[in-house]
Amino acid sequence: MRTSASPALRPARSGARLLRSWLLVATALLVLAGCASTSNSASALDAAQYAWSGAIRWGDFGGARNLVDPAVRAAHPLTQLQMDRYEQVQISSYRDVGGAADANAGLAMRNIEIGVINRHTMAERSVRYVEQWRWDEQARNWWLVSDLPDLWAGQ
Repeated sequence: MRTSASPALRPARSGARLLRSWLLVATALLVLAGCASTSNSASALDAAQYAWSGAIRWGDFGGARNLVDPAVRAAHPLTQLQMDRYEQVQISSYRDVGGAADANAGLAMRNIEIGVINRHTMAERSVRYVEQWRWDEQARNWWLVSDLPDLWAGQ
């Protein structure tokens, strides 16, 4: 046989139960908010990488340069001669051959293989390139920190 608690104790138990319920709901909301911010930065990474690869594929190196971290652009400004060199090539392929991302740490890396055709000689070659990305929490944006690919590999 079950004894019922005195009426004086019932409100305390229901109040504790209500408090536990609210704490559970608040914890769930915080966890979901954390997941949402991670998924937001992950989807922003996908969008930034898509824009970058599209700009490179279409030979829009000036547009691609806008996705490079402003600090990197300031530290390594491109000369007109360097930009002219990019106009001498045509991109024939751009393949993602693997990578890793840690959205919580705000870092990502992709290994890329780029097919490059010299417009003057029509010779095609393949260049490997590593993209390195960082999440800028203040700007809510992913920036490329590895700059434009070296399509001449030291030539």
